[in-house]
Amino acid sequence: MNGVTLSNVKRRGTKANARKHLSVFLPGEEQPDMGTMKRFSTLFSSFRGKINKDRTGKEPDLPASTELSSIEEKAKEQRYASGQFFFEYLVVVRPKKTKDGIYEPQIIYQFPKKDGMVRFQKEEEEKTLKALTLFCFPEGVNWAPLTEYSSETFSFVLTDVDGTRKNGYCRRLLPDGKGARLPEAYCIISNLACFGLFSKIFDEVEQRRKFSMAMIYPFMQSLRESAFPAPGHTVNIKSFIPERGTEIISLTRPTDSWLEHVDFRTLFKCLSDEEVLQVFAATVLERRIIFIADELGTLSQVIHAVAVLLYPFIWQHTLISIVPEILIDVVMAPTPYLLGVQKSLADQATDQTELLVVDLSEGRKETFIKCMGDEDTILPHKLKDEIKQALSAKNENSSLEELNRVVPEAFLPFFIKTVGHYSKYIVRNGKDQRGEFKRINFCKAIESKSTRRFVKTFVQTQMFDLFIQEMEQRPASQDGTGLFDKKIAEYQKRMKEKAKKI
Repeated sequence: MNGVTLSNVKRRGTKANARKHLSVFLPGEEQPDMGTMKRFSTLFSSFRGKINKDRTGKEPDLPASTELSSIEEKAKEQRYASGQFFFEYLVVVRPKKTKDGIYEPQIIYQFPKKDGMVRFQKEEEEKTLKALTLFCFPEGVNWAPLTEYSSETFSFVLTDVDGTRKNGYCRRLLPDGKGARLPEAYCIISNLACFGLFSKIFDEVEQRRKFSMAMIYPFMQSLRESAFPAPGHTVNIKSFIPERGTEIISLTRPTDSWLEHVDFRTLFKCLSDEEVLQVFAATVLERRIIFIADELGTLSQVIHAVAVLLYPFIWQHTLISIVPEILIDVVMAPTPYLLGVQKSLADQATDQTELLVVDLSEGRKETFIKCMGDEDTILPHKLKDEIKQALSAKNENSSLEELNRVVPEAFLPFFIKTVGHYSKYIVRNGKDQRGEFKRINFCKAIESKSTRRFVKTFVQTQMFDLFIQEMEQRPASQDGTGLFDKKIAEYQKRMKEKAKKI
C-alpha cells in the first residue's frame, strides 16, 4: 500500500494499464480476469479488516472498493497540469493512549472535512483514514512520550480496486513544547506525485503549526484553490504567517516530470556504485528484495530511486516502501517484491530464502545480509563497466540536479543497447493493425553472447512483457514518439556518425 509513484508515463491499454499505474502491487495468484487491481483491493480490504478486527474482536463487513472521491476540474491555462488540485486531504496524526495503556495513532486534524456524503461513503472514508494512520506510524503501538526526535519525511501510496492512486506524503516530527511529548505526523494525500514539491509544502505547514493548528487552514485553503503546475512551471501562493506578514510562496515543478518523485542522493549515500549495480541487476530480473533501515525516509527514497532506474520499464509486482508491522507477513510472499522494512522488524523479515536483503543502516557489518550469489554476474560485463564509468561523473557533493542528469544518463543507455532494437521486430499487417513482437528474431539479432544471454532472461519478465504489449497496441502513427524512442534514435545517430569517421 505504499511505494514508488511513477507518473507521466503513457497508458498501456486496459489490462496493462491496471498494472502499470499501480505504484503498489500486492501478491496473489495471477488470474486472467482478476488483474492486479482486484488483487490489491482484496488485500487492502483484508488489511483494513484486520485493523477493525484487532480493535473490536469482530470480523468486519468489507466493501468491495476503497475509493476516495477524486477532484478534477478543467484546466484554465496551459501552465496547469490537467486542472488538478494539489491535494485531497491534509491530516495530522498523533499516537494517543488507549484504555489498554497502549499508544494508537489517531487523526487529530483533517482538512478539508467532507460533507454531504451518504452513510457508506462515510464508512469507507473512515476505514481508509484508519489505514492511513498506520503508514504514518508503521512501527505499531510501541510509542512513549519523547524529549528528542529527528524530523523525517517519507512517502507511500494507496491504490484502489479501480486503479485510483493516492500518494501519501508524510513528515513526522516532535511538536514544539517542553518536557516529554508525543511525535506528530503531517500527512498529505494527493493524486499527484512530486516528492520535492510536497516536502516544501511541509516546511510551510510546519512553520504554521508552531503558532497554532488554526494557522495551517488558510495556507492549505489557498493551496487547494491553486491548480497543480505543469512540468517546469511555477505556482505562487499568497499566505500570511505571524512575525513575517503576508508572503508569496513559489512552488516550482521540475521539468523532467518522470524524475520529480525521486531523490538519488540517499541511494548513493547508502550504497556504493557497485552495490547499486547489484541491486539494479536483481531488480531487473524481478527478484524478491528487502531493504532494511532505521529511518523511514531512507527506505522510501531508496526504493523510489531503485524503481526509477528501471525506466522505461515499470516494476509490476508488490512494492511497499515502508511495511507497517501489521503487514510484515507480506515478506513470505513467493512472488517478486520490493519492500522497505524498519530495522526493528528485520528479524521477522529476513527469515526467508532466495531473496536479496539490503542493509542501508549506518555502521552495518555487511550490506547484503542475504543474497542469491549471482548478483554481480547478471549484467553483461562490458555494459556494467560502462554504467560504472558514467556514474564516476558524480561525487559525494553532487547536487540533486546533477544526480538527476548523471544517473539516468548512466542507466538508460543500458536498455538502449540491450533492447533498443525492439521496434524493428514489431510487425504490423496494416497501418492500423495491432503489431506482433517477434521475440525469437529479436534475441537472435543481438551479436554479443553475454548480452544475448541476459536479454533472453529479461524478455521473460513482466516489466518487459507489458512494455511490449503497449508497443504492440500503440498506433503506428505514434511509433518513435516516446522519450525512450527518441533516446534510441539519438544513440543510433551517434553510432552512424562514429562509423563514418572510421
